[in-house]
Amino acid sequence: MKRIEVSARGWLNYYGMADMKTNIAALNGWLYRRVRTCIWKQWKLPRTRKRKLMGLGLPEWAACEGAYSRKAYWRMANTGVVKTALTKERLIRWGFYDLAAAYQSVHVNC
Repeated sequence: MKRIEVSARGWLNYYGMADMKTNIAALNGWLYRRVRTCIWKQWKLPRTRKRKLMGLGLPEWAACEGAYSRKAYWRMANTGVVKTALTKERLIRWGFYDLAAAYQSVHVNC
């Protein structure tokens, strides 16, 4: 993060304020990846993962490709299979908080 400088008059650095939207978006992306990681950990067994992925609308071949992968949790949360099943919109519908939307609702001029 960039440091926000205050001038002698007390005004905030313009570019420091403008950069906040990018920082919020990056943090929001990291949080959603973390949530997908936690959900993937909860689905411990490959057959559970396959069943859940198919229940979220993936075809059987894609569900098998993801469920039987040996990738680590964090890496798996960024794959196309998991991102397609656990989209940002779906997670918001399930009750997870969207920081970027909240920030933009408060800062209408962004």
